[in-house]
Amino acid sequence: MVHQLISYVNHWLNEVNSHSLQAPFIYNFFTKYIQRDFNKGLFESIEQTRRKLLDEDYLVATVNYGAISIVHPDSQQTKVSTIAKNGLTPAKVSRLLARLIEFNDAKNIIELGTSFGLNTLYLAQKENSSVVTFEGSEDIANVALTNFEHHQKNNIELVLGNIDKTLPTFLDARIRIDFAYIDANHKYKPTIEYFESIIKRMHKGSILVLDDIYWSKEMTQAWNEIKAHPEVTHSIDLFSVGIVFFQPDLVKTNYRLMF
Repeated sequence: MVHQLISYVNHWLNEVNSHSLQAPFIYNFFTKYIQRDFNKGLFESIEQTRRKLLDEDYLVATVNYGAISIVHPDSQQTKVSTIAKNGLTPAKVSRLLARLIEFNDAKNIIELGTSFGLNTLYLAQKENSSVVTFEGSEDIANVALTNFEHHQKNNIELVLGNIDKTLPTFLDARIRIDFAYIDANHKYKPTIEYFESIIKRMHKGSILVLDDIYWSKEMTQAWNEIKAHPEVTHSIDLFSVGIVFFQPDLVKTNYRLMF
């Protein structure tokens, strides 16, 4: 919590808006896809599911392969409402994910960390897209699958199991990823390993988003290493998430932006 607080204050003191952006690419991206919340109100059915999850008191078995969290601190029985309250991505961020895949016209999308599948549903709204999402807990995955069925989404594939094992198998069989969202193991080493594995299947138009970049010192360390990676040209720090691009025609630059 101390790390998060210090990081938040530092971000607040150093974040900038469109008035400080001169490069055409980042100015247009920020003003049209980050600052402009143009898809607000388009996902009411998904938000109804969120509200339902916040009221669900039945228990699910949780499995943690990564960092201990306040959401489900160990392998145990936890109320759905508790996980939803503490662990679901804010709707503002979910809408941003949906705008990002519109920006780069993503067709092949992967998500590490399904949870109850709300972000997955946001990512799957785009026509002619395919979303593969990875989850470690069978009980949580079953809740997500129920939500996918309720929303009649047939373009989602859920891969169950330890991502450290399931992701390499998946990547061995796929050759192109347009968009990747990492919200799984919150430790430095696996996060870096996920990133280094995924970028082998990405291209110059791909976008990668890392969630909870200030959740812990390890996650911030991973974020700093990712944005310094030689294949990353632009990185955008929104505090809640980090976004990286791989376009070789862009001059390597890091931005800390208001969101």
